[in-house]
Amino acid sequence: MQSPLWVIVASVVFVTILLGILLYFGVHEWLLEVLAWVEAQGAWAAVLFVLIMAAAVVLTLPGIFLTTGAGFVFGVVQGSLLVVVGTTLGAAIAFLIARHLLGSRATRFILEHEQLRLINAEMARHGWKVVLLTRMIPFFPSKVANYFYGLTTFRFRGYLLGSFLGFIPFSVHNVYLGSIVGDLAAITERDLGRTPVEWTLYGLGFVVTIIAVIYFNRLARRALAGYAEEDAEIKDKETD
Repeated sequence: MQSPLWVIVASVVFVTILLGILLYFGVHEWLLEVLAWVEAQGAWAAVLFVLIMAAAVVLTLPGIFLTTGAGFVFGVVQGSLLVVVGTTLGAAIAFLIARHLLGSRATRFILEHEQLRLINAEMARHGWKVVLLTRMIPFFPSKVANYFYGLTTFRFRGYLLGSFLGFIPFSVHNVYLGSIVGDLAAITERDLGRTPVEWTLYGLGFVVTIIAVIYFNRLARRALAGYAEEDAEIKDKETD
């Protein structure tokens, strides 16, 4: 099993490379313009951001600039809430698209293939907890998984609950990072400073979010491994 710390380091490197690519091609400028436009919409800003976030999830687009941008525009608390709500909304829409528009053909495909059928049965047995745990694992293809979950026998209500709770750790981490970047930009552009105590608290807060992500990642992997062992024991008993 991979070390949780190594996974987090790899995640940071991956995000850094992705940000570098987007910066190189100037995509960030367009996204910053979108965020500035959203911020200028007043009372509608939060609603518009949630809808944009949901659209990014449905279209399986990278959302790192949006999540960090939420911290830049809305701050940590409101930004985290909007990111979680928008991501959950997008996940719900993708789930329903898979379930109702992709139709019975895709479901039959799963049922006709033994390995996929077993995965479906094992995941459904543990319900919303599996969704919750997979949301907390770095590099898990969460956006693609939204569609796969829609093809399984998962109940929509449980899927929604697991998604909402599971999106919280990484969302808070990314939004917090965005809020720090926002303060750095303010200092650069408007010569606004913070006291050493305030920056120390910012740094400690960021470290806490990293520790929380590592903890939840380890917890998720252990729980999923436990579920796998439990399923294996059940199968052994059934074959005896």
